[in-house]
Amino acid sequence: MPDAHDESVGSSAAAAEAPASRPSGPASAEARTDERRFRYYTVAVLPLSLLAAAAVSLWEPFEGSVHLWWIGPLLALAFLGAEQLGVNVDVRSGISWTISFTEIPLVIGFFVAPFEVVLAAHVVAGVTTLLARKVTGRVLYNAGAFIFEVTSAFAVAGLVKQALGSGQGEMPWLAALAGTLTAPLASTLLAMAAVRVLRRRMRVGTALRLAGRILVVGFVNASVGLTGYLVISKTPEAWPIVLAVSLGLAALYWAYSDLLREQRDMEALSDVSLMVARSGQQAAARPASLGDELGQEVDFGEWSTIAERIKDQLAAARVVLRLRLEPDEPMRSVVAGDELPVSFVRPDDPLLRLPGAHVRHFRVTEANPEVRAALLDRGAQESLVVPLRSANQLLGVVEAHDRLSRWRGFGKYDVQLLGTMASHLATALDNRRLLATLRHDAYHDPLTGLLNRPGFRQVAREPLRERVQSVVLRVDLDVFSQVSDALGYAWADRMVMAAGRRIRDVLGPEVSLARLEGASFAALLVGCLPDDAHRIAERLRAQLSAPYPVDRLTVEANAMVGYASTSSEENGHLVDVDTLLQRADMAVRATRGGEEVRGYVPSMGQIFLRRFQMVTQFRQALEEGQVTVHYQPKVSLPGKHVLGVEALVRWQHPEFGRVDPDEFVPAVEAAGLVGALTSFVLDKALDRVRRWLDEGLRISVAVNLSVRNLADEEFPVKVAAALDRFGVPAELLTFELTESGVMADPQRALPILRELHSLGIVLAVDDFGTGYSSLAYLRQLPVDQVKIDKSFVLGMGTDLGDLAVVRSIVELGHSLGLTVVAEGVEEDVARDQLEAMGCDVAQGYLISRPLSEERLEAWLQARTARSLGHHSEIVLTLLT
Repeated sequence: MPDAHDESVGSSAAAAEAPASRPSGPASAEARTDERRFRYYTVAVLPLSLLAAAAVSLWEPFEGSVHLWWIGPLLALAFLGAEQLGVNVDVRSGISWTISFTEIPLVIGFFVAPFEVVLAAHVVAGVTTLLARKVTGRVLYNAGAFIFEVTSAFAVAGLVKQALGSGQGEMPWLAALAGTLTAPLASTLLAMAAVRVLRRRMRVGTALRLAGRILVVGFVNASVGLTGYLVISKTPEAWPIVLAVSLGLAALYWAYSDLLREQRDMEALSDVSLMVARSGQQAAARPASLGDELGQEVDFGEWSTIAERIKDQLAAARVVLRLRLEPDEPMRSVVAGDELPVSFVRPDDPLLRLPGAHVRHFRVTEANPEVRAALLDRGAQESLVVPLRSANQLLGVVEAHDRLSRWRGFGKYDVQLLGTMASHLATALDNRRLLATLRHDAYHDPLTGLLNRPGFRQVAREPLRERVQSVVLRVDLDVFSQVSDALGYAWADRMVMAAGRRIRDVLGPEVSLARLEGASFAALLVGCLPDDAHRIAERLRAQLSAPYPVDRLTVEANAMVGYASTSSEENGHLVDVDTLLQRADMAVRATRGGEEVRGYVPSMGQIFLRRFQMVTQFRQALEEGQVTVHYQPKVSLPGKHVLGVEALVRWQHPEFGRVDPDEFVPAVEAAGLVGALTSFVLDKALDRVRRWLDEGLRISVAVNLSVRNLADEEFPVKVAAALDRFGVPAELLTFELTESGVMADPQRALPILRELHSLGIVLAVDDFGTGYSSLAYLRQLPVDQVKIDKSFVLGMGTDLGDLAVVRSIVELGHSLGLTVVAEGVEEDVARDQLEAMGCDVAQGYLISRPLSEERLEAWLQARTARSLGHHSEIVLTLLT
């Protein structure tokens, strides 16, 4: 019978029971609709059955007898006993079908009692059984079904009796047999109609097989009852044989019942396993969220279905699943069946503190006071309880309350089945817990607990897909590496955690926040306009730039914030989260120019695209001659002799035109291509020196080095090989290096510089005065020259401070025995001042701009005069 979750009360089909689960939302509305439809069905069945019973009663006049006072109760007891020997034959989708032995007292009733007595006995026995099993939700429907069964049976029996031409008081055995077989068929028709009313699915083939099975078993029961009655009525002494046959038949039915039960137990176990597997697959496919809460992992819809299936199979009044994924979390309850009288369970509840993982069977009459109180709190007379454990951790508890299908309670088969199901559920919960841990680790940063980049991508995907106005903020702290270098990674991690908390405090708990890497964070502001985003970014930067207490120190941090919005469209298509992150990162890098909060604009993308193109095309540019070397002369003071040139790289790009070195050299260096650039410039410069030597000119060349060159342990070997290859003396090669380049990693740079110096190569400190310069610094570096930064030289004529700095550098360099070179000399006044200070070498636009090789040769021809020096070498003197 539909919605039964229980075995039948009646001759052949199940009684119906009120729906146990309490779904919510659309499922609840559907359940209420089904309940209303079933009430209408009940209103139709019960009156029609009563009308049919009245018609049969008028057709079959009542024949009283003095024996009816004991025959009636005896029939009721027979019906009552037959109901308790029911055998479930099929359980599908919450619909339970039961075959009982009620055909036996029914067929006997045709011979010993009138219609009204048999009807009353059957209805009383059936309703009593329903009430004893606490099946109260469908009493009216089942009462109508009982009436319809007996009424249809006597109606068919009367028709067959008339067809056979029997007398008024005689009941032919064939008529009794036909009437008895009609009862289970009538009940089955009502049950199938109820299936349709409740919109449950049942295939035609399944319905026909079920009706055939019920008809066969009904025929056997009726035949046994009919044969036994006829034999005993004719030969009373044969009652032991009839009893033996009846007991044998009962034994066969019980064996058949056990086989069916094992089959159903296997099906139920398979169903639960499949439900658990599907639930795990759905959890695995679930996208990342702001947090993996237990409410998200324990889906009540999924676990309610599992609880209902367990309840169906155990024929329990209620099944309660108490679940959690972590030992320190509270248990969440899923109830199938009757509502719990008290939803709150005490922490010291004895049923939740059971050791082990095996099933316990408790009865109120046998339990100790604590367990008895716990059962009474649940409104249960008996309960099967099994803990769900993973190793030593309690993940949940399964409780089954009050078996309804027998006068007896739960049996050993119920214990075995629940134990097997519980082991599956425990494994499923353990796997779900492991899955939740893996999902959390996969989508969250282990240090801060915030989302990581993949998790942020997952969370942001849905709002962007729905075309919600959103803004991605990108935050960078610029002191993370310094703190980690100075105090260690542990203190830097503490600073990152503090920064994450500050961002969370500013943005609130509902905002998706991620730590991308290092001290870089990203946040998704859903429904935020760019103007609002800028104000939020300003507030965030101010909060993050407040000092951080680290290891009894106070660290001043500077936060840079960039943001990009979904309104930044291209060709009408909204950008995805990766593109927004990229654009926000561009905006952050654009803040390094001084402005600490920037919003993305399309021109930023063009700048970075241009830089990317330059990096990817650089090697090809070297091969195709797009990159050339220009030379800027350097002259001695006050003699104005041309001592050397500085090699400066230039790039004439076919698409971008002339590219400034300040633009492409940092990009090339960041891309790790500076080695190729240095080798190219060095080869070109040494080739030029070699040709001057062939002309009798000793002009040195200076090449700029990068910090990456000083990190290459093979660099001195490569330089020595180049000098040998071109046949250039080492003293005609000068390497210029910045102070910051050396101090970036002095432990690696200093040995390489010493090795270069030992080759005879001249080393010069470029941009002196702008970095880490100090007397101790100059003393430990193996340098021969210092170059005064042009910013000081350009300001000498108007700024007395710059003039004093230049004079101090000249005096310091000379005191250390170094040659002092001034770059940026653009006026005669500056040159004269440098001469007066005793500066050794001048370089700048006053002398010459950087020139290509051809123009340099022309300049040497036009602007210098050749003469013999003290050692008969050719000396070039600048003409004034």
